[in-house]
Amino acid sequence: MAADPAGPTAQAGDGGTDTRKIPGKVYEKELRRLQAELVVMQQWVQRTGARVVVIFEGRDAAGKGSAIKRITEYLNPRWCRISALPAPTEREKTQWYFQRYVQHLPAAGEIVLFDRSWYNRAGVERVMGFCTTDEYRRFLHQAPIFERLLVEEGILLRKYWFSVSDVEQEARFRSRLEDPMRRWKLSDMDLQSITRWVDYSKAKDEMFVHTDIPEAPWMTVESEDKKRSRLNVISHLLSTIPYERIDPPAIEIPERPPVGDYERPPRDEFRYVPDHAATLL
Repeated sequence: MAADPAGPTAQAGDGGTDTRKIPGKVYEKELRRLQAELVVMQQWVQRTGARVVVIFEGRDAAGKGSAIKRITEYLNPRWCRISALPAPTEREKTQWYFQRYVQHLPAAGEIVLFDRSWYNRAGVERVMGFCTTDEYRRFLHQAPIFERLLVEEGILLRKYWFSVSDVEQEARFRSRLEDPMRRWKLSDMDLQSITRWVDYSKAKDEMFVHTDIPEAPWMTVESEDKKRSRLNVISHLLSTIPYERIDPPAIEIPERPPVGDYERPPRDEFRYVPDHAATLL
C-alpha cells in the first residue's frame, strides 16, 4: 500500500503515478461511461439481493465526498444510501463501538457508502484523544474480526483510502476558505489535520498494519488530481463486483385515455411560484 507523504517536502506525484492532467472532455466521457456501468451494477445488486458496503476514508480534503457524489449521481437512492454519521450521542458512547454502524448495514439489494466509518476510532479519535488507549487497542483487535464476519455473511465489503500530499491538502483548504459555497466544509478539526499531519500519518500506518486483511484489504487511491482519482476509484469498484448486465423488463407506455368531461379549474384559482427565470432573459 502506498503511504501518504508525511513530510513537509511532499509533492504531487510522490507515489510514482502518472501526474498528467486528464483533458476535460476525456474525463466527462469516461465518467459518464462508468456511471452508466454503476447503474447496471446496481440493477444486478437489486435483482440478486446482493449487499454492498464501500468505506471511504483518507485525509481531510482528499476528495472522498466528491467521489461519492459522482458514484451516487445516477443511482436509485431507494437502494443506495450514504452513511455519514455525526459524533456519537451520550447514549451511543456507552454502546459497543460497532453497534451504531451495524444498523446502517445494507439489506438485500442495497448499497451503502460510508463517508467515514468505524475507522474514526483509528484516526481522528486516536489522534485527538477522543478515545482511551484501551478503547483504541480493542478497536484494532476487533475491527478485523468484525469485517471478517461481514464478509462471511456475504456482504461485499470494499475499503478505499484517499491519499493526498500535505501541499495539495493545504491548497484545497485555502480554496475552501475563499469559496462561500464550500466554506462549510472547513472546520476547526480539518485545520488541525495540518498541524497534526505526522500524527495522522502514524495513526494511518498503524491502522493499516492491523486492518489490511485478505478478506477486506485496503486500496489506496492517489488523489492529487481529483478527476483522476474519481475515475480510478469507480473503475476499480466496478472491477471488484461480480455483476452481470441484466436486461430490464419490457415496458410499454400506455395510450393516454380521453379527457372526457373533465375541465381544469381556472388558472387564477391557484398559487404559482414566481417566474424568476423570466427575469434573466
